[in-house]
Amino acid sequence: MGLGEVNRTETYRERIARRAAQEIEDGMIINLGIGIPTLVADFIPPEKRVMFHAENGILGTGPSPAKGEENPMLCNAGGFPVTLVKGASFFDSATAFAIIRRGLLDMTILGVLEVSQRGDIANWIVPGKRVPGMGGAMELAQKAKRVMVLTTHLDKNGRSKIVRECSLPLTAKAAANLIITDMAVMEVREDGLYLREVMEPYSVADVIGATEAELKLDGDVGVFR
Repeated sequence: MGLGEVNRTETYRERIARRAAQEIEDGMIINLGIGIPTLVADFIPPEKRVMFHAENGILGTGPSPAKGEENPMLCNAGGFPVTLVKGASFFDSATAFAIIRRGLLDMTILGVLEVSQRGDIANWIVPGKRVPGMGGAMELAQKAKRVMVLTTHLDKNGRSKIVRECSLPLTAKAAANLIITDMAVMEVREDGLYLREVMEPYSVADVIGATEAELKLDGDVGVFR
């Protein structure tokens, strides 16, 4: 089976989010970036107590609402509808950013345009193109206790987004701890980027061949189904 020819009942975005949810521990406070990260809330089991934080002033967002049950007055920082969990609270954006700057977030989960083997993140601008702005990404990447990156492994032109050196303007240096793509799970360590798991049906050789960054192996590589 070639690259991209994955037979699945869930979308690649859902699979990435489902795998990311396994990294979340009970009691965490987490910020979800726009794109694939917003789906992570849909895969948190109800018995796990997690509070999702949004820069527009919410602590305690829950899974996406069912179609037709959206509250037009309730959305996350990206403008997408959300639900609330028990104990949720509202506050102004200044307080939301104070939570970030004080280092109170256990984790932030970000989408990226590129991420380097050292954990450098580029996710806020493509030179020459109009973008809505950096949002809170720079502060989130620098202040959260742990940073997880969710992205497709390749861009729309088939180029690796997991690179040796980022070519786009950086959001933060050496910020990413874990990278999850539609092909693999990779861990950033002090001595390099390690391949932890491959996504079924890809092989280790498939992932190494599709990755510009140097990937290291440390023991057996798991398979996520």
